[in-house]
Amino acid sequence: MQNKNYFRVLTIAGSDSGGGAGIQADIKTVSALGCYAASAITAVTVQNTVGVSAVHPVPEDIVEGQIRAVLDDIGADAVKIGMLQSSGIVSRIAKVLKDYGMKNIVLDPVMVSTSGHRLIEESAIGTLKEELIPMARVITPNIPEAEILLGDRILPDQASLPKAAAELSARTGVSVLLKAGHLTEDLLTDYFYDAQSRELIELPSRRVMTRNTHGTGCTMSSAFAALLARGLTLQQAARGAKEYIARAIESGAGYTIGHGHGPVDHFFILNDKVILKNH
Repeated sequence: MQNKNYFRVLTIAGSDSGGGAGIQADIKTVSALGCYAASAITAVTVQNTVGVSAVHPVPEDIVEGQIRAVLDDIGADAVKIGMLQSSGIVSRIAKVLKDYGMKNIVLDPVMVSTSGHRLIEESAIGTLKEELIPMARVITPNIPEAEILLGDRILPDQASLPKAAAELSARTGVSVLLKAGHLTEDLLTDYFYDAQSRELIELPSRRVMTRNTHGTGCTMSSAFAALLARGLTLQQAARGAKEYIARAIESGAGYTIGHGHGPVDHFFILNDKVILKNH
């Protein structure tokens, strides 16, 4: 029998008990894109489609142990990083990933939930900027997160985003995918600034009128990591991640689940029921 290898993605993030964001969204996305998903849980949230009501951090030694256990045995072709609550856990993860020489790091700087619950301590933001962001290959902030990282307000219009993406890349030294979902336009354009080539790429999509947008940031960054794990270039992965999240939102728009913001349809690729239609 021919020996085959998986494309491997390690996701380091918080757990969402509602299943729409965090580790759960990451694993669904990575799996849907044909990769093997391993995980290290940084926090357990009490969460559903309505919001986050509590966050319980996982001890730093346990988080580090999960990462080392995966990398010692399985390895990873890419790493996606999401929710990191404290300065200590940011430093610990940066050290561990440096020990293993990880390169394909996609960092989603999760700071505030959709419902407004603060997910990161103030002191951790500085540590994130100093220790972990410089190790990333790409960061994927939304507009409020980019404002925190820049320490400056971004005007709420599409024309302000290219400059903000380029400035954030210049300050951090890494590529930036700046997401436009907080704007109100019907045509939303995310911007990817490639730090290697210094090119700015437009990633447009039509707004879908739906409440099912929970976990979009987690999903897009996980898709980016999965595509890098599969060997795509930065620009190819950026375009592919945008296409994946746009189609996942569109496919999941009509579903009803929970009483608040439902998830996207991570497995829209399987919606034709190929596996089930003859059973």
